[in-house]
Amino acid sequence: MINKKRSNTGARCKSAGGKAAGFTLIELMITVAIAAILTTIAYASYTNQIRKSRRTEAKTALLDLAGREERLYSTSNAYSSTLSDLGYSSAVIGSGYYQVAITSIAAGPPATFKITATPVAGKGQDQDAGCTSFIVDQTGAQTFTGSATSCW
Repeated sequence: MINKKRSNTGARCKSAGGKAAGFTLIELMITVAIAAILTTIAYASYTNQIRKSRRTEAKTALLDLAGREERLYSTSNAYSSTLSDLGYSSAVIGSGYYQVAITSIAAGPPATFKITATPVAGKGQDQDAGCTSFIVDQTGAQTFTGSATSCW
C-alpha cells in the first residue's frame, strides 16, 4: 500500500491543473460595468415612474377644482377666480410639486373658467419636458403642454 501525504493549502483552492482558482481583475471589472449599466437603467425608470405619480397628483387636484367650480356655479351662477372660494388655502397642491391657477374667467354667456397646473421650479418636476402643464376648463376638456403625445 502506498502512503500518500495530504497537504493542507489553507484558504486557497487549487483547480485541477494545480493553479489557484478565483476571479481575475478583468472578470470583476466586467461585473462592475454590468452592474453600473443596470443601475443606470433602473434609476432612469424609477425617476420616470416618480414623475408619472406626481402628474397623477396634479391631474387629480385639477379635476377636484373643476368639480368644485361646477358646484359653486350651480349655487351662485358664477365661477370663482380665487382658490380660497373653492376650499383651497394655497396655490401649491399635493406634495408641493405643482402650482395651480385659475386663469381665465368669463361671466358669460356662456360662463367659462380654465384651471392650469404648472410645475414648481426647483422641485424636480420642472425637468419633465414631456408634460409641462395640465389644463382643464368648464367643458371638462383636458389638455396639456409639452412634447409627449399623451399626458392625461
